[in-house]
Amino acid sequence: MGSVAQDSESIETRLFINGEFRPSTSNKTFPVVYPYTKEVVAQGPIPQYIVHEANEQDVDNAVTAANAAFPSWRDLGIDQRAGYLRKLADLLVESHAKLAQLETLCTGRPISQFFDASFSADQFRYFAEGGWNAQGTASLSTPGLLSMTLKQPYGVAGLIIPWNFSLIAFAMKMAPALAAGNTVVLKSSEKAPLTSLYVAKLIAKAGFPPGVVNILSGFGNPAGSAIASHMLVRCLSFTGSSLTGQRVQTAAAKSNMKHVHLELGGKSPAVIFEDADLESAAAQTQFSVQFNSGQVCVANSRIYVQESVADRFLQLFREKFAAVQIGDPLDPATTHGPQIDAIQYNRVKEYLAIGAKDGTRTVGDDAENGFFVRPTVFERVPEDSRLMREEIFGPVVAINTFSTEAEAIEKANNSDFGLYASVFTKDVDRAVRLAKALEAGTVGVNCTSPTNAKDGAIGGLKMSGSGREGLLYSLDNFLEVKTVLIKTAPA
Repeated sequence: MGSVAQDSESIETRLFINGEFRPSTSNKTFPVVYPYTKEVVAQGPIPQYIVHEANEQDVDNAVTAANAAFPSWRDLGIDQRAGYLRKLADLLVESHAKLAQLETLCTGRPISQFFDASFSADQFRYFAEGGWNAQGTASLSTPGLLSMTLKQPYGVAGLIIPWNFSLIAFAMKMAPALAAGNTVVLKSSEKAPLTSLYVAKLIAKAGFPPGVVNILSGFGNPAGSAIASHMLVRCLSFTGSSLTGQRVQTAAAKSNMKHVHLELGGKSPAVIFEDADLESAAAQTQFSVQFNSGQVCVANSRIYVQESVADRFLQLFREKFAAVQIGDPLDPATTHGPQIDAIQYNRVKEYLAIGAKDGTRTVGDDAENGFFVRPTVFERVPEDSRLMREEIFGPVVAINTFSTEAEAIEKANNSDFGLYASVFTKDVDRAVRLAKALEAGTVGVNCTSPTNAKDGAIGGLKMSGSGREGLLYSLDNFLEVKTVLIKTAPA
């Protein structure tokens, strides 16, 4: 395996614990491979990105450091904590170009689609002020008692983030956790560790006190499992697959019943009625499942079209879906990158075979060029097919038809997942009925994923998780409520 040369700036590839970079205790490492070339990424004068792999001892060291730093960080006060968050936000914006390069090298997402640095900076800026929203209540309703509730940080917060939008997930969890007064141990995905490690340098540059933020690179087992089961980790926020989410929740329950927030997988349906703007519906739904090569948990991978307009919609969808520019993700002209690695590529190929057996492929297939899969459409797929039931995490969509509103709702809800759903119609009454009936944490009307509102509640129903993220919701994920009773003497 060769190496992909990049610029001369080196970054740290060691673990960030207690305010310093240090090697893993086992000295185990793993390489970072550019999905486009399948070669190890080189780092200037350093031969290649060989990242240190955290084990249980490294997790314990990080948690111990975070636990020791917690009292002083908690008692620092919102104003002083906010200063660190604002400084980090500025550094993220200044580092846009480097972060974009690192994200692309890890994941193969086209660099032209990188907006993550500014989005992440906005998260830290908002929660720099949002810490003041940790408000409780007071009551004199019980005679002889002043009853109060307080919202307080848990202590050490464990954060486990995915690989597909690693910097965004980093910020959406880290910013509210720190603003609430918790200290943090974060584990990045072994598939995309470089942006987290680069931000660790920015955290050091911003002057965060040692132990407040600890960043580990490593695998779900042992590092992720050790965080989920550690007795000093009091709350845990995880984004990833539903299967791994179940394991995380089990480990949390078996250890210290830590508070767990889960943002998991999806099999999101889009419902297209005959009165919809078909041009808009086709453009939005094809982008939803093609964006980031379909490696998006909210991608509308199931589309249901009313029979009377199915032919027209399918014609529009196929034309738009196939019109992508496959190539080097570092080239700004590229609009469609590879799957992240051989594991994900082979997983998608398995579903291509299932689709060919169960339905009719009308667009796309394996590109037979590295890890690339062309945007692929299957039609007339039985509702009980694995293609309709399971999350593929690739640019593959199944498009079926329906005749009545009731049928559309039944098919859309026939899933173990409930992350995102969308409906396209000009009938306001129908839109309201569908918004109420569809079993999903988010329902888009005449829009679909990845459309979202920063101040909206992000999360899923059923196997898609528990809890909610978003500017107005994330802070509460990292705060616990305490009741204080003060007995008052009669006048």
